[in-house]
Amino acid sequence: MKDEELLCTLVLARTPGIGPISAHNLLNAAGSAANIIRHAKELTKDIPGFTLKQAESMNDPNVVRLCEAELLFAEKNGIKCLIPSGEDYPSRLRECPDAPMVLFYKGNADLNSLHIISIVGTRNATDYGKGICGDFLEELKALIPDAVIVSGLAYGIDIHAHRAALRNGLPTVGVLAHGLDRIYPPAHRNTAVEMISCGGLLTEFPSGTNPDRQNFVKRNRIVAGISDATIVVESALKGGSLITADIAGSYQRDCFAFPGRINDTYSAGCNELVRQNKAMLLQNAEEFVKAMCWDAKNKKPTTIQRQLFPDLSPDEELVVSLLRKQPDGQQINSLVVESNIAINRLTGILFELEMKGVIRALAGGMYKLIG
Repeated sequence: MKDEELLCTLVLARTPGIGPISAHNLLNAAGSAANIIRHAKELTKDIPGFTLKQAESMNDPNVVRLCEAELLFAEKNGIKCLIPSGEDYPSRLRECPDAPMVLFYKGNADLNSLHIISIVGTRNATDYGKGICGDFLEELKALIPDAVIVSGLAYGIDIHAHRAALRNGLPTVGVLAHGLDRIYPPAHRNTAVEMISCGGLLTEFPSGTNPDRQNFVKRNRIVAGISDATIVVESALKGGSLITADIAGSYQRDCFAFPGRINDTYSAGCNELVRQNKAMLLQNAEEFVKAMCWDAKNKKPTTIQRQLFPDLSPDEELVVSLLRKQPDGQQINSLVVESNIAINRLTGILFELEMKGVIRALAGGMYKLIG
């Protein structure tokens, strides 16, 4: 059944005319990708915009063969296929309406780590930008040693962020604009190979996909959606990193930018983000950690009187049982994965538990039991 769901999800992702948002709507209506494929023609009567032509494409033998071949390629090359119903799928991305139906991943970094940061910037990095990458990640390693660094493996700030992360022993993930059967640009192959054993490579594109221009724009939403915050190091007034920053804002994620001199071309975009209040001005890792409230472990939370024997719903009991396993607290994204409760419903459950005096909300999306 699990293999069938995976294959059907691949078919859904490769059906012409169905984008991620439409695919998620179909999933919500049918409950599973397997149900969509089995009852495709019937669903055209119930779901606006879902056409008979699209339904017929889902059962096209050629599409099915392509997906089966992709699964064989993934198995042969040690590539994980992540789908929204799976535990390994990035929970932060699951919150995004246009999240990919399938992600192909080769690596060992935890895509549901408690601390994930995206670092982006110009392809024309200056010494100033390169220095920021090195200094920031060296400081971050001392403050948040389990942080995962995400970028796009492109020229400029991207590759310098990856390399600085590797130098400091931080896992780093490259989000690609092509399939995992190649590395682009080829000059970054050695770094990419090193990342597989200390981080990973991630893409929504199947093997055989070329690094076409439009794919880079698509991959930016993954860079923005997979992380807690996006940091823009250097950017001109136009560029892919500003698109990523805008997407991060649309996902309600934090965005930061390092400022530069007013006459520097590749600081103009960062300065503009700050001026328009689209990003917080950032100067060092300590500022960043405080802004994200990731230094909460050093603070003593105030006590809340716990009610005696509060009446808990089954979902509340489940959350309490999960938090009981982690006395120091658990991040909301981890709770989403372990409880299999949607983020919007889970936040309501956590609020009710807090009001009942059962749990305490900490900074940085952390929750822990009281007593």
